Amino acid sequence: MGAITLDAVEKWYGEAQVIKGVDLEIQDGEFVVFVGPSGCGKSTLLRMIGGLEDISRGALRIDGTDVTDQPPSRRGLTMVFQSYALYPHMSVADNMGFSLKVAGAKQTEIDAAVQKAADVLKLTDYLERRPKDLSGGQRQRVAIGRSIVRDPTAFLFDEPLSNLDAALRVEMRYEIAKLSQRLNRTMIYVTHDQVEAMTLADRIVVLEFGKIAQVGSPRELYENPANLFVAQFIGSPKMNVMPCTSDGGSYALNGGRGGQMTHQGKAEHLGIRPEHITLGAAGTGQLDGTVDVTEYLGADTFIVVDCGACGQVTVRVTGDSALKPGETVGLSFDESRLSFFSADGLALPRG
Repeated sequence: MGAITLDAVEKWYGEAQVIKGVDLEIQDGEFVVFVGPSGCGKSTLLRMIGGLEDISRGALRIDGTDVTDQPPSRRGLTMVFQSYALYPHMSVADNMGFSLKVAGAKQTEIDAAVQKAADVLKLTDYLERRPKDLSGGQRQRVAIGRSIVRDPTAFLFDEPLSNLDAALRVEMRYEIAKLSQRLNRTMIYVTHDQVEAMTLADRIVVLEFGKIAQVGSPRELYENPANLFVAQFIGSPKMNVMPCTSDGGSYALNGGRGGQMTHQGKAEHLGIRPEHITLGAAGTGQLDGTVDVTEYLGADTFIVVDCGACGQVTVRVTGDSALKPGETVGLSFDESRLSFFSADGLALPRG
């Protein structure tokens, strides 16, 4: 079992509050990702769960048991850090089994646990090697294997892929996703990379200045962001946001034409994803603009359009687009995909 509950958890450093009353329930076997910009408190919150940082106020429960004041060794959790922290003079097998050796386990038990973890992580052929003889991805797998042999209640990952190059990050992301499926253990994963969050998580916790901005599945956060911060943090490229006015039944864009509004309340910001905009001739659609930059990515091309008072708008089109900087285009919105936000940045409910 690995259910984890945070009840009004706070963290203070003197007069500075960095975690501001976080309430969260993580189900047994769930893969939860903490994501947010640098300084939002995601690593601090993870370390509080792991027992590496004290909880100033509030309570932490694991499977219903209050462990707020328990040391890390009593919580049944294991942590994988950004740094591999492997012993350079030990073999892969010795690194993976070291925690069990310290705990006094029999050598037969250690060997069996190491072999099982090596089978899961495809490290069987590397057990006699030293860390210096491994690639970055292999070293990270050894660090994860060291956690697996402890048979923990839950795994805590603190930006484990940030030291890897782009190709290895993709490979290790796949490995961690498969590992989660095989082990069916609770996993809490911290990253600043929202692509990792979207591809790995059952649920994403978006943090902003020590508070939870929104919790939900990747699809929920992408399609129905709770506020402007989530709308522009989740998604690559981010959601386009532009100023607008509304009268409850329709909306108008600054310098544009607008259309019908299907949300309740007074909107001052309109949001739309790049893939929900179609480019056409000037004078068509809701808005006109001038192509500023084209970014060719193979299957897709991102067209950045200067729309005057509405700012720069990014449009996702197919990779074979022939548009050139300086051309004037019309932008047509898929009105079923629009999001609207009030003056204080909160999403308006659909009517």
